[in-house]
Amino acid sequence: MLHKKLLQFLFLNTKYDRSICKGYYGSFGWLRFIRYNSKISTHQQELMKRGLPKKAPIEGVRYIILVASGKGGVGKSTTAVNLAAAISVVKQTANVGILDADIYGPSIPKMMGLSGEPTLSRENLMIPLNNFGIKCMSIGFLVDDKSAIVWRGPMVMSAIHKLTREVNWSPLDYLIIDMPPGTGDTQLSISQEVHVNGAIVVTTPQDIALLDARRGAEMFRKVNIPVLGFVQNMSVFVCPNCSSTTHIFGDNGTQKLASEMGVDILGDVPLHLSVRESCDQGIPIVFSRPESPESRVYKEIALKIVAEFPI
Repeated sequence: MLHKKLLQFLFLNTKYDRSICKGYYGSFGWLRFIRYNSKISTHQQELMKRGLPKKAPIEGVRYIILVASGKGGVGKSTTAVNLAAAISVVKQTANVGILDADIYGPSIPKMMGLSGEPTLSRENLMIPLNNFGIKCMSIGFLVDDKSAIVWRGPMVMSAIHKLTREVNWSPLDYLIIDMPPGTGDTQLSISQEVHVNGAIVVTTPQDIALLDARRGAEMFRKVNIPVLGFVQNMSVFVCPNCSSTTHIFGDNGTQKLASEMGVDILGDVPLHLSVRESCDQGIPIVFSRPESPESRVYKEIALKIVAEFPI
């Protein structure tokens, strides 16, 4: 459940304006649901006349990297978390942050071992939570773990705006944004409003995942965001008992797609039990098992990103 103070800050700036948003009280908490007024303000009409908003960098952030996928369940959030961790390892002087832009299914708090609410600075900006030296922000810090987020597009876009523009990220060298799967409101909002340096598309070798990975990469091209490459996750299953390998999701599919699209493959991450265990424990495998094959792959990907975007 959203706390009243944070709800006001997140969507209504300072004052609770009942002409825009009406809260309904009930036995399950302060907010039962939100109903938007359909009227468009004069200011909003003027903005619409001017066309799409101009892209702008996030204040205090040098590079913004999106980690995306065409479909869910391919390990996108795992990749985002471990990429942020790996960058902090291979470039120890860098300030690294991660933004959980998956409004409907925030998982970064769990994967980063964080809980609690962000505080506000004197400038009325949310202060990111921090673990392992990585700044983290997620809508998951503002809602109860058991609450479902059932919002229409305008509220999602408003939340994304607040999480990018009204968070005290500075100073930050690399901001990794964990995107929701697909090509919806969040992707459109970020691509229109934020100056993004590049996007990484995560996929598995499975044909269905590759179809959606192609769509995701094409979407970024249409909105003029460079596709830095594919990360092939779960490329091969490694038995935890005998270390034998099996291509349970297929083989070479990502290589073929990358060749057709002229996109690099940044790394192949094997499927291993330790990756799942580390996520559930709230410790990126880059930290929990730094010498593991999976950790080495993430660090190799991080080295490529750091080389592409030096500080």
